[in-house]
Amino acid sequence: MDEKALKQLLGSVKSGRVSVDAAVGKLKDLPFAELGYATLDTHRNLRFGFPEVVLGEPKTVEQLLGIVGALVERKQTVLVTRLQPDKAEVLVSRFPKGLYHPVARIFHLKQGKVRSGKVAIVTAGTSDIPVAEEAAVTAEAMGAEVRRVYDVGVAGIHRLLRRREEIQECHVAVVVAGMEGALASALGGLVGIPVVAVPTSVGYGANFKGLSALLAMVNSCASNVATMNIDNGFGGGFYAALVSRTKGRR
Repeated sequence: MDEKALKQLLGSVKSGRVSVDAAVGKLKDLPFAELGYATLDTHRNLRFGFPEVVLGEPKTVEQLLGIVGALVERKQTVLVTRLQPDKAEVLVSRFPKGLYHPVARIFHLKQGKVRSGKVAIVTAGTSDIPVAEEAAVTAEAMGAEVRRVYDVGVAGIHRLLRRREEIQECHVAVVVAGMEGALASALGGLVGIPVVAVPTSVGYGANFKGLSALLAMVNSCASNVATMNIDNGFGGGFYAALVSRTKGRR
């Protein structure tokens, strides 16, 4: 249940179209629904403007069907991240209105309208695109207008400079980079918007599976850079969409 639906329900009670008992029945599973293997936070949509997101990788198909079914029954948008193709095939079969994004590894079933601002997703290289797509699809699911600016790393800084104005027009940018992770600082010094840095595990031996990029981004001298965990495209996209929503309202 979101804020709009709650207001409609309370208005119906006030006008007498819905009885108090019927309203209690609709609200009885707030703020959560017990599924046995999961306690689904059904109140998060009301607090965040977006429902609880499901991490698909460690869950069984049966658990995913139960959780997604509970969200669909409550007319909430569904976002399942880190989802393997075989599990996605089952979900799409059972919920044909949903869409699986194989590069992002995300299953998305949209219900209702969510609005956010403009988010730029920027990658250093083509190898960073899977994490970037996780961020992009997440932000789009949260109602953001996403601009993809891919393969503009510091090894060819002129590529980034050519698209600086396009990125500046957005409310927030998500920078996805592996190797030494320098792109976050480079972009942070060029644009006057918040930059969410997402280090990736892309790189050679001394990259330490993304640790070198993480440390570079955490130690950025650009004051507008905040850093997510390694390969956490979902976190970067979610946070950026929230920031863009606030900026868009202003």
